Amino acid sequence: MGFPGTWMTESESMVYRVVPKCACSTIGQIMHFSDHGEFFDGDIHDAQGGLHKWALENSQGPITQNVQNHESYSFTCVRNPYTRILSSFFDKICGIQRNGKRYRGNLVPLLVQKYGIEVGGDDGKQEFDQIKSFRRFLLFARDTIRWRRPMDPDIHWSAMSGHVSTFIVNGGQYDKIIWTEKFNEGMADVLGAIESPHAVDLETIPRFNESEGHGPKRAHPVEDYFDDMSMHLVYEIFKRDFDVFKYDFENPANKLPIGEIDLHEVHKKLGD
Repeated sequence: MGFPGTWMTESESMVYRVVPKCACSTIGQIMHFSDHGEFFDGDIHDAQGGLHKWALENSQGPITQNVQNHESYSFTCVRNPYTRILSSFFDKICGIQRNGKRYRGNLVPLLVQKYGIEVGGDDGKQEFDQIKSFRRFLLFARDTIRWRRPMDPDIHWSAMSGHVSTFIVNGGQYDKIIWTEKFNEGMADVLGAIESPHAVDLETIPRFNESEGHGPKRAHPVEDYFDDMSMHLVYEIFKRDFDVFKYDFENPANKLPIGEIDLHEVHKKLGD
């Protein structure tokens, strides 16, 4: 299986396992800057050079050797499951992607037909009942994850623990897992543990949110989207995420972690 979703600086100063919707654009740009002294001009996900990526055939050999021998500092980044699934909904379901089209072509018409989800107009910004549509989207997300229908689960709403575990199962070991909600603090630990060609000033680095502006703004506080049923669905989908990454299931309004991540526990529970 290898190391899908793994990026590595060309200098091999650090290795990063991408988890979608968890500051991956900003982390990728920081990695690029740390090697080259400049940011990639565009969406870092589109870069075909400047970083080793598992999706690039020529990068697979260097990544495999490095990760299996734990030659570089390895890390990933996670996010509160409540805010992550909300972000996925507004970006991928309600939003218009940077190619000017809906995400995955016929996905949104399928959701409108089968689940009664509203997404606004073709500009992705017309008003609609966000709470009702989001709760219906959760049913769809649950169906894709539990029964793989009407489609396989998408990387943007499948559990973070699933992404994180592939790195471990195939022979990788994490030195750090940082929280999106405490990004500068966690990323400072990463940068402080490595030597890179160019220094990175986290206080002046912009946030590269490539999904910003794709869809409508969230009209309500996070907790308003989650009643008892939708909280149950979220827990059903993301139980392991809440557990190993120390997020608060009981209170959707609390986006901050409630404990410290235990790397030994992560490797043990996600390495099976």
